[in-house]
Amino acid sequence: MAGGKTVAAQRQAWLVFEDEAGQTLRPPKARTWGRRGHTPVVPVSGKGSGRVSIAGLTCYRPGQRSRFIYRTIVHRRRKNERRSFSERDYTALLDAAHQQLDGPIVLVWDNLNTHVSAAMRQMIDARDWLTVIRLPAYAPDLNPTRPCGPTSNAASATSP
Repeated sequence: MAGGKTVAAQRQAWLVFEDEAGQTLRPPKARTWGRRGHTPVVPVSGKGSGRVSIAGLTCYRPGQRSRFIYRTIVHRRRKNERRSFSERDYTALLDAAHQQLDGPIVLVWDNLNTHVSAAMRQMIDARDWLTVIRLPAYAPDLNPTRPCGPTSNAASATSP
């Protein structure tokens, strides 16, 4: 991670960390107690079909307040519709961040398939204000936009 800070300092750029997450819109199923013979009914509004995706950027620069820039996309399971962000969506997010931050960006992100695709490489090469540093294959503790700790680590939940 020190390499990213050094590059950002040399270029007087924003150090930006990106991560994404998704959540289904289907309401959770639950059980509850009820009187014998009277099944409790919990009304739920809407079908709950679809999924929401969010991509967030945490932005840091010495002498400036930190920023959080994000975009959300709702997917309704239509034919030929992506279930996550596309290269075009990431491009729009990074261009908007560049406009808002008004300076060069050193972007640190993981190796998601859309982050390493040929279309994304072309987008990165076309922007002289953008430098990309990829995280190692598995290093969630290095990414500040992803929560770390005992509750987010599945391995610690299973160990004694």
